[in-house]
Amino acid sequence: MAAHRKPRQRSLSGNTARTAATLALAGAATATAFEGTGNAEPQLTPAQVKAKVDQLYQEAEEATQKYDGAKEKADTAQRRLKSLQDETARAQAKFNSARDALGSIAAAQYRDGGIDPAWQLALSSDPDRYLDDAAFAERAGDRQAGAVARVRQQLREIEQLRGAAHVELTSLRSRQAELKREKAAVNGKLGEARQLLDRLSPQQRSAVTADDGTGRASRSAPDARAPLAAGSVAATDSRAAAAVAYAYSKLGSPYVWGATGPDAFDCSGLAQAAYRSAGVSIPRTTYAQIDAGRRVSRSELQPGDLVFFYSGISHVGIYIGNGQMIHAPNPSAPVRIAPIDEMPFAGATRVV
Repeated sequence: MAAHRKPRQRSLSGNTARTAATLALAGAATATAFEGTGNAEPQLTPAQVKAKVDQLYQEAEEATQKYDGAKEKADTAQRRLKSLQDETARAQAKFNSARDALGSIAAAQYRDGGIDPAWQLALSSDPDRYLDDAAFAERAGDRQAGAVARVRQQLREIEQLRGAAHVELTSLRSRQAELKREKAAVNGKLGEARQLLDRLSPQQRSAVTADDGTGRASRSAPDARAPLAAGSVAATDSRAAAAVAYAYSKLGSPYVWGATGPDAFDCSGLAQAAYRSAGVSIPRTTYAQIDAGRRVSRSELQPGDLVFFYSGISHVGIYIGNGQMIHAPNPSAPVRIAPIDEMPFAGATRVV
């Protein structure tokens, strides 16, 4: 009987092998090409990068103002919590002292057998002093009852203070969580802007982030107190003039979001610091600063007025006259002079 043999496999001929290899390489190349096409990011022109970066900076500034507002509220909650904790500690010390005094009274009564003071006096060896001593004992009893009432009241106050402190602590933790979210939003926007700028050559990047030539100034200005633009008028109020002078002195300072000086600023931080130097307190955020004084129209602007931009009131500058302001623009530019026309005007406020 013939043995069954497994048929021998035929090896690929040279031509067949080359054809298979060619097809495999072509398929791999095609797959790579499609993959590259699917993941490739479109090349943006410098003008498109500038527009996108400007948008990201504006969005970052909106998030910065929310961060500044949340930080202000968190700082306030922190101060209130510290005050409540100090007040609670003082109340606790008073309570401990009053409680110790009551403890001494209780111990004395225990040593004396717990006999009512009036009976002790009635059984005393000096009956002639009974009436006077009985009146004294009654007064002593009243004082003891008053001490107990005071201790109870102090204990209630301590519980109320602890309750208020718990509320403030809850508020503080909520503000801190809000701070964390807004900080992440700011950093995300600024990170996107940096990535876009990193795609440009140094020359292109400089052109995108440079001033538009309408009046950038540095700390080297010969007289920081004198308006640099021809035709500018001096502030009519001495405090407004002091705020303008401060802004001039900070030309060239870096933009740092969340900063209020003295060496770095965000836009609302510069406005707040300028008026703080003049002895005037204004709120921290642009949303609140626009309501910090009397609203004025664009035609009424005077040096020292705060000028606001964008529909969300997310940017502020200090007007210096002749259609110009000093402001802290964004991380790509320091504190500088710029025309108020370079951004969408939203309103103005005269603080003093």
